[in-house]
Amino acid sequence: MPNKSSQEVERSTINLLVSMKVKVHTVTSDNGKEFAELESITKNLNTQFFFTHPYASWEKGFNENTNGLIRQYFPKKTHFNKISDQQVQSVMDKLNNRPRKCWE
Repeated sequence: MPNKSSQEVERSTINLLVSMKVKVHTVTSDNGKEFAELESITKNLNTQFFFTHPYASWEKGFNENTNGLIRQYFPKKTHFNKISDQQVQSVMDKLNNRPRKCWE
């Protein structure tokens, strides 16, 4: 992604998820300006978009935990233009099939 403008985040998010043919049920984000085009994202992905409250990153704890799991495969400063779609799909498959705690 060349920059974090709202238009670029919108384009990249839609292109990535549509091309991978994955069903996105919800998107949760902080209140960053890069998600100003959320209406287009929700329409194109047929999903719901939620924002956390300001300064309340714990409200997206599952996301933060998943980010940590992804970093096991792709450390910070990874150049994703050098990562193939197959590598991304492999990591997604591993994480989606990984046992997790169930809260009852």
